[in-house]
Amino acid sequence: MITKEKIDRINELAHKAKSEGLTEEEKLEQGLLREEYIDSFRANLKSQLDRIEWVDDKKKS
Repeated sequence: MITKEKIDRINELAHKAKSEGLTEEEKLEQGLLREEYIDSFRANLKSQLDRIEWVDDKKKS
């Protein structure tokens, strides 16, 4: 699970990239944080989808 601090750091790096650019180390950090965020997002989405239960209320004749 990704923490609020990591999301804040992703946003901080994104703003810095737009305004003044990033160092190579910051670009690497940004890539790793983004990858972790995407992995967390996918895991949460998969968990939600796995809990979906289809119910068919139509009676068969």
